[in-house]
Amino acid sequence: MSDTLPLFPLNTVVFPGGQLPLRIFEQRYLDMVKQAIADNTPFGICIIREGSEVGTPAVPYAVGTRVHITDWDMPQTGILHIDTQAAERFVVRSTRTEPSGLLIGNVDAVSVEPASAIPNELELAVEILRHIIDEYGDAHFPMPHEFDNAVWVGYRLSEVLPLKRSIKQNLLEMNDSVMRLRILTNFLKKQIN
Repeated sequence: MSDTLPLFPLNTVVFPGGQLPLRIFEQRYLDMVKQAIADNTPFGICIIREGSEVGTPAVPYAVGTRVHITDWDMPQTGILHIDTQAAERFVVRSTRTEPSGLLIGNVDAVSVEPASAIPNELELAVEILRHIIDEYGDAHFPMPHEFDNAVWVGYRLSEVLPLKRSIKQNLLEMNDSVMRLRILTNFLKKQIN
């Protein structure tokens, strides 16, 4: 199903189910966020392929994640702090640029990956994620925790591990949760050895 979605190109990848706090100060994004708050509507976050976060509209990668604003605050005039919750992935089919410089994407939803069991040989990933969550707490990883779901474990590890942005983007675009977890487990094994 196609629809239009305001796009926020950033230098970060957000995965379904994840949380991302943002500090908004550019007028085009202030307007976008105010509208999203007023209408209770989502916007899309895509990693930047070309360009930068400020100034001229950046060129985003084609796969991004729809996010909803869960909380907001304006600690000083002209700067808005928002918390977002990531929902499903989407594919950008085309974009247009508003006079304000805001990118609007014509997007198609990507089907949600069904929950998947974690193969025994990939349990290291679960063990490492449990350790990370114990250390950083539920504030960064809100309940419910789905340690038996390869999709959830793969997304959470993809968020926190020190991977190149291009690798994180590839992991976001994958539709095979066990393969994603296998790649992450191989990365973890290299770090341990």
